[in-house]
Amino acid sequence: MSPLGILRRHRVAALLGAALIISPVVVSFAQNTNGIAKIVATTQTPLPGISAPNGSFAPVVAATKPAVVTVTTVMKAQPEAMNEASPFQDNSPFDDYFRQFFGDQGMPMPRTPPQQQAPRTEALGSGFIVDADGTIVTNNHVVDGASSIKVTLDDGTELPAKVVGSDAKNDLAVLKIKASKPLPTVKWGDSDKLMTGDQVLAIGNPFGIGTTVSAGIVSARGRDLHSGPFDDFIQIDAPINHGNSGGPLVDVSGNVIGINTAIYSPNGGSVGVGFAIPSDQAQKVVAKLEKGGSIQYGYLGVDIQPVTPDVASAMGLDHPGGALVSQVNDGSPAALAGVETGDVITGFAGQDVKDPKDLSRAVADVAPGTRESLDVWRKGKAMKISVDVGRNSDDAKTASTGGSGAPGAEQGSGAPALGLGLMDITPDIRQQMNLADNERGAVVARVNPDKAAAAAGIQPGDIIVAVNQVPVKSAKQVTQAVAQAGKSGRKSVLLLVERGGSQIYVAVPFANG
Repeated sequence: MSPLGILRRHRVAALLGAALIISPVVVSFAQNTNGIAKIVATTQTPLPGISAPNGSFAPVVAATKPAVVTVTTVMKAQPEAMNEASPFQDNSPFDDYFRQFFGDQGMPMPRTPPQQQAPRTEALGSGFIVDADGTIVTNNHVVDGASSIKVTLDDGTELPAKVVGSDAKNDLAVLKIKASKPLPTVKWGDSDKLMTGDQVLAIGNPFGIGTTVSAGIVSARGRDLHSGPFDDFIQIDAPINHGNSGGPLVDVSGNVIGINTAIYSPNGGSVGVGFAIPSDQAQKVVAKLEKGGSIQYGYLGVDIQPVTPDVASAMGLDHPGGALVSQVNDGSPAALAGVETGDVITGFAGQDVKDPKDLSRAVADVAPGTRESLDVWRKGKAMKISVDVGRNSDDAKTASTGGSGAPGAEQGSGAPALGLGLMDITPDIRQQMNLADNERGAVVARVNPDKAAAAAGIQPGDIIVAVNQVPVKSAKQVTQAVAQAGKSGRKSVLLLVERGGSQIYVAVPFANG
């Protein structure tokens, strides 16, 4: 089980007509021999009067901390979800996420014995004010499922709050409070300019002890935690803990360049590996939530996977890149547009697609009903396809990131040694494996653990339905197609494998045969 403890929403499936989620964080200030001040001047305009003289961040904190709030939510307890065997007895949104995604590896939290639990529980998070009228940004998982929400301002004032809009896929929510006077605010920064090594401050209310500031640097960019198609986290080493969720990550000019959302925790505490949603991503989502309360995402309806060097070689591409379509959902926009299994999508709406994440994010950002173009590589030729982007629903997959032939016969001597024992789909095998009447291909009966197929992930029980994008109906056809691929001079062969009702392309290199 991964020790990655996430202080945020429950996990969402990858949707390319949406996202694998809306998922869920710039001005660069890397210290060098020329000094921080010079970098600040060349990367972003600081807020008036803010600087960090003699290494102190006090002016930055003084300007930003008043706009940081504590978000306390109350929700009804769910006794049916509680049992003595579970280490998660608080039943808070944070615990729900830990239980669903990380099992017992989550952050330790104060617990009440089951027999003493009250009918209501509280959860804690942070947020920040972006408009003087009381508009607040936080994580969706902080307020998800709450029956009431209370916001505590930096001066101690407590005010009720309501949710203006929320988006679980990006793990963002917008709240509104009514105050008797204009409230202090923070400004959005440009996370796109962030560089590894830039200094940052994380502000929030860890464990409910009060607003706290921690400092660190940007440790990495573009981290994918595999929680959704929008994962593009900023990794930081500034300590964040339970309660920091939804709080701002600011640069040394006092601009918000991220929203603190997750931590990696092998021992239950902060170990200096935190994650924040980039401000450029968050600001766009927040603007939509302020207007409509929810967001609709585009939908293609394809399962996709990366184009590895082996896959590229097998398909005749001169370099790896794009998104390989392993399955097209029936009746989906992609199916209606003519997208086929085996297509490599290299562009969408005029933008290059470098990997599946690029495609997922691009499609999700398109309004349903929009007609866009797809750049496709199909069987050695480049082509364009027009597609009417659909609307993604919670259960829809945008683009998931997804004699001869005698039983037991090994591949013939004329074929490269991939290490497979193949069988035809006989009536008995069809019945034993509960296969559909129209199922065609060759069943993998045995896999030599020392050969290339095993290293590539082929398993007994897999059904090979195509070789180099050509459908096959028998073990003999698989053997012949592999042999032909070996003679063509390619370094690998591309197998379309069906496993558990889903299809995936597997490139098996000849060099390891």
